Amino acid sequence: MEYLNTVLVIDDGSSDGTANLTSRLQKEFPKIFLIQHPENRGYGAVQKTAFDWTLEHNSDIAVMLHSDGQYPPEYLKPMLIPFKKSADVVGGSRILYGDMRWGGMSRTRYYGTMWLNALENLIFRQKLTSYHSGYKAYSRKALEQIPYESYSNTFNFDSEMLVGAIRAELSIEEIPIPTIHGAGFSSLKPVPYGLSVLHTLVKYIFGRI
Repeated sequence: MEYLNTVLVIDDGSSDGTANLTSRLQKEFPKIFLIQHPENRGYGAVQKTAFDWTLEHNSDIAVMLHSDGQYPPEYLKPMLIPFKKSADVVGGSRILYGDMRWGGMSRTRYYGTMWLNALENLIFRQKLTSYHSGYKAYSRKALEQIPYESYSNTFNFDSEMLVGAIRAELSIEEIPIPTIHGAGFSSLKPVPYGLSVLHTLVKYIFGRI
């Protein structure tokens, strides 16, 4: 906790007790700050709220961590190291860490992820290993130059953020990170999500994003 300025918890109109638990933790850890959406706005909307808060409070780096337990919070410090070498965006890459199936990823999702990554690298002319990571970090410069307010409120927001970084010619780095897959860790449906990514690629090709 001493390494952090603020732990920002965004409760997106949930009914699972997140807000109540966070309020109790605030008494022990005053660096925790809670923002509540009165109703569910969507995955992208949560990050927009967080990034707005980051800019308004003059923070240097915002690190986004999925709340589904797939990604280890203790990798926060390694996520920050590339910023010392002028990185603008940092992603945690489960592919750099090793075979994603070691963490329980199904064969179907594994090959689908690899195929999407290859297609995105081809279209974006990049060499990234993981476009769809639940552990991302952005510098203040990146948040100021990426027009994130115009992006969707869906799970496709992360892909759009990378498009914004590529268009702004920002430096994107990756670090190896382990993940856990399996029942109870993610409710994201791979086929609809994959189709939404393809939609983003089409919009990029035609200059609509």
